[in-house]
Amino acid sequence: MIVTTTDGVEDAKIASYLGIVTGEAVLGANIFKDLFAGIRDIVGGRSAAYEGELRKAKDTAIQEMSDRARELGADAIVGVDLDYEAISGGNMLMVSANGTAVKLQRS
Repeated sequence: MIVTTTDGVEDAKIASYLGIVTGEAVLGANIFKDLFAGIRDIVGGRSAAYEGELRKAKDTAIQEMSDRARELGADAIVGVDLDYEAISGGNMLMVSANGTAVKLQRS
């Protein structure tokens, strides 16, 4: 599955638009990760715990969106947008992926 933020796929023509597809992931941050992230934030530097959770949520949302596009018979998803949101008082992280499922013209 080709997944791109652009409105098309290089060297390919879009034969049909199959509709908007989405994927969501909501992940809770572990209390120990929160503690160490807070300490890291106080002394400066990056929070590997939060970065790992964010990466996992992004990958899950994109995979879920791709699965939905495959169910429609899509070859690609164009115009992909990722949104990030802290929910439940900042204790949970939500990532949503949205794009347009398309069928590419076969040469």
